[in-house]
Amino acid sequence: MTDASSTPPVPVTIHRGDYRPPEWQVPDIALDFALGIDATRVSSALSVVRHADTMVPLVLRGDGLTPLGVRVDGEGWNDWRMDGSDLIVDLGDRTAATVEVDTAIDPAANTQLMGLYASNAMLCTQCEAEGFRRIAFHPDRPDVLSRYKVRMAGDKAAFPVLLSNGNCVASGEEGSDHWALWEDPWPKPAYLFALVAGDLVVNRDSFTTLSGRKVDLGIWVRAGDADRTGHAMQALKNSMAWDERVYGREYDLDLFNIVAVSDFNMGAMENKGLNIFNTRYILADPDTATDVDYDGVEGVVAHEYFHNWSGNRVTCRDWFQLSLKEGFTVFRDQSFSAAMGSPPVKRIEDVRLLRAAQFPEDAGPLAHPIRPDSYQEISNFYTATVYNKGAEIIRMMATMVGPERFRKGTDLYFARHDGEAATCEDFVRAIEEGAGVDLKQFRLWYSQAGTPRVTARIDTDAATGERTLHLAQSVPATPGQPDKAPMLIPLRIKAFDLDGSHGAEEEALVLLDRADMAVPLGSYRSRPMLSINRGFSAPVIVDCAREAGELAWLAAHDDDPFARYEALQQLMLDTLVAAVSGDKADHRAVIDAVATTLGGRAADPAFVAEAVLLPSEAFIGDQMVVVDPDAIRRERLALQAAIGAALEAEWRAILAEGAPPATDLTPAAKGRRRLRGVALAYLAATPAADAPALAFGIFSGADGMTERQTALATLAHGDSDERVAALDIFYQRYRDNPFVLDKWFQVQAWSLRPDTVDAVRELAGHPDFTLSNPNRVRSLYGALTGNQAAFHRADGAGYRLIADLVIALDPKNPQTAAKMIPPLGRWKRFDEARAAMMKAELGRILAQPGLSRDVTEQASKSLLG
Repeated sequence: MTDASSTPPVPVTIHRGDYRPPEWQVPDIALDFALGIDATRVSSALSVVRHADTMVPLVLRGDGLTPLGVRVDGEGWNDWRMDGSDLIVDLGDRTAATVEVDTAIDPAANTQLMGLYASNAMLCTQCEAEGFRRIAFHPDRPDVLSRYKVRMAGDKAAFPVLLSNGNCVASGEEGSDHWALWEDPWPKPAYLFALVAGDLVVNRDSFTTLSGRKVDLGIWVRAGDADRTGHAMQALKNSMAWDERVYGREYDLDLFNIVAVSDFNMGAMENKGLNIFNTRYILADPDTATDVDYDGVEGVVAHEYFHNWSGNRVTCRDWFQLSLKEGFTVFRDQSFSAAMGSPPVKRIEDVRLLRAAQFPEDAGPLAHPIRPDSYQEISNFYTATVYNKGAEIIRMMATMVGPERFRKGTDLYFARHDGEAATCEDFVRAIEEGAGVDLKQFRLWYSQAGTPRVTARIDTDAATGERTLHLAQSVPATPGQPDKAPMLIPLRIKAFDLDGSHGAEEEALVLLDRADMAVPLGSYRSRPMLSINRGFSAPVIVDCAREAGELAWLAAHDDDPFARYEALQQLMLDTLVAAVSGDKADHRAVIDAVATTLGGRAADPAFVAEAVLLPSEAFIGDQMVVVDPDAIRRERLALQAAIGAALEAEWRAILAEGAPPATDLTPAAKGRRRLRGVALAYLAATPAADAPALAFGIFSGADGMTERQTALATLAHGDSDERVAALDIFYQRYRDNPFVLDKWFQVQAWSLRPDTVDAVRELAGHPDFTLSNPNRVRSLYGALTGNQAAFHRADGAGYRLIADLVIALDPKNPQTAAKMIPPLGRWKRFDEARAAMMKAELGRILAQPGLSRDVTEQASKSLLG
């Protein structure tokens, strides 16, 4: 084992400032695949055009490929060489040529799930970000756009379905083999190439666009799964209609296909006309999918479809611009999901995710701007900062200019850059010109990392009685960025008199554009209560000076739903942080506020369910200088028990109301089920003797997965006989359904029991656990890293378990392995003993021979802190 303080190996760093346009473009590509699970032969023909002033050779990237033959303009060519993994072809003074290269690959051996790989006897691809170079030699950069012609041939019994991008223009049979020819008329980068071959069934439908064109839709799945694709199909049609209505974007091919794949590193992939999805984001029925799963299917289907314009028709120039397509598209899918359901609840969910995933990233050793200046391994670039914070940056622009002007800006963006590889600057400039706004200072959000902190206080002029809001901002130092300039922060604010009469129509948008500023509020009879960052108008942390009772009043009376939620959450958070810090816990104010909120549950049960949930252990820890996982769990459980006991009658009444049918997916029905789950958790936190039996009754009588999983998760925290019985029943019922079995692993890894780490270690040896499926790995180990007290167990067992996983998984799937490292990198936030153990495990990972670039980058940066 190496010393944790030793200097880790550092891969080559790629810098944004070094970008140069491609020296060769590839306007057309023809690919010919002879398909086989263990051996696939690929013949590629690249029509290349020189774009450089000098006679530089053609550089084609490869990863694990060996050229079997190279031809130029139809003739054998000897003037080529290998430079590491790359193929260098010297074309002399030619300004254009057709370069053909033959390669052979083994999809079954591709455990990285990047490039062309086998999944349950099916062949499929994942090429973003740099997977195409594992299929064929190619420049493989997003600013090289090509029209693709793809011919696939294979055994028709093994591969009865042959799919690729675009439209199928011809097909035929040759003995036991058959073939299909696909053409995509729209130029695209190599990362959007897709191929699927296998034994699949299809759910077919169609959509008629605004201009009257009929688009054929297909969702392709394994036999027996087609009846679980109806929700995804409806989500696709809703997405197509919404994008036409809100953004004026019409689909541009005659065919749109989706394929569900069991083994997939990501959630889904937006390949032009052939989206490839993780099965968990396609398959859904009441027996196997929760309401959260249904929402996930709807949101991810929308996200990938929206990429057709914000990512495909206009793609990113280089990978530093990744948030150009991902941040914008996340904002679009969030807006769509809000329109399909409850906007306040959707906003709460999005902010909760941002705070759980992105805020810690911003505060840790892996902090980076949404458009970073450098990276070492591109797969580590797919972060909550790029996606979720990137969406918040787009939302801020939309907030500042309003919907009509924002639409003018996006129309200009699409019109100006259609068919191009664009930059984040191109997007901002289009919003500026289309909306008529100056965003010069706002651009700092693209280049500065860290979560800004805003302080707010209200002062009174003793002579005039005028009230003034004082605002100040600071942006913390992050790795490589010690000093920050003030940001442009849009803050929606409103001030209330104690009786709520003043300011009823006076919400204002304040643009905080300097280190500090004063905002006149006018005259109030008493010190006004400030509702700030309403709707979470900016991704910042707000410290607001409050008087006793303000948060409780705002939680009950604020007219902005998110602000009401935020006030109650802040009241809970203040109470918990004080208790963890050693102050005497006074739960009364929180209990009263929860009781008041429950009184309005008939109007919007989903909102009430979100509002009365306690902040997570991790979010409580984020408020502390040194995180104390054990004290946080103790005090959170104590407050949960106090609320549960004080309002026991309310919780029982909610459960007695019964659950809507699992087939009812209206926002009201989902809200009622959500609130029942919250009620059951609060009741189970009390000493009520009948709580396990009540939970088991709900588990046994549930007509759908939402109630069943909620009850199982509640039982999993305890040590009752009902817990053992429920886990066994659930396993036996769903042992042959991989998607649902992931839930069985997950609820045990989320358990609040003191032996959770030991349980996870035992489950890793279960016959149904495998390292080859990323979903299964995330369901067990990923859930453990999100279980703060378990992962940070004082003896370091959680750290060792994750390091062992990374070491075992890296040779098989470095991308998934690398994503398990960031929790170990937050060692600076914990006590010296835990910090030393986390650093030691990072050092142990880095000491492994042959470590991937993915893991090396994450571990080395995390160790340096």
